[in-house]
Amino acid sequence: MAKKKDKVEPQSVLYYFYTQERWDNWIKTLEEMSFEYDEDSEDMPEGLQSLNNFTEDINVSVLKIIKLFLLGNYSGEAAKRKIEEVEEIVMGPLPESDLADIVSGVQMRFLVLFAGCKAVIDGTATGVVKDLIKYGRTLGEDQAEEALKTAANVCALVIQGGSCCGKYLRGEMDDPTLFDDWLIEVDDIGNGLKSLKNFEEQFGEGI
Repeated sequence: MAKKKDKVEPQSVLYYFYTQERWDNWIKTLEEMSFEYDEDSEDMPEGLQSLNNFTEDINVSVLKIIKLFLLGNYSGEAAKRKIEEVEEIVMGPLPESDLADIVSGVQMRFLVLFAGCKAVIDGTATGVVKDLIKYGRTLGEDQAEEALKTAANVCALVIQGGSCCGKYLRGEMDDPTLFDDWLIEVDDIGNGLKSLKNFEEQFGEGI
């Protein structure tokens, strides 16, 4: 019986998950777009459409790293280092333009992505999604740190196969909290994971 080959850790010199150039190109594109609704059209403004693509691109880029960690291609140390490389780009200085407020919101949103991924690597995710969400929604605006910790826990459980968060986001939320905003991001993370179902094979071919 042939001995199974050990997996070789992919080298960052051969594959970059996210780059400063990529971020800068997105910012430049968004700065040229309108975020204003047209009263004569039911379509989403082009700026918001591109913003959705922008955030999805970041989600998928980071989730590729976690996917490879879960598959055993990356050690925890290597995966965390690569995630922090992306985090440094995303959480960097705001653009000196009208886009600053929007990018600030994007950065706030991705706090839960990076915290959740690190919780997966560290193996610190515990609890039940339903109970964590119930608890998170009791937290006030002055408990942002605890809200992030709870949302990151939910995020980590979802990355590890848990179910969330569509059913908890149904209906209109007249006054969504920061925790609710992070749940929306976790829901997007779940969708991003679905798009990476065959990523291991694709990654291998790309190398």
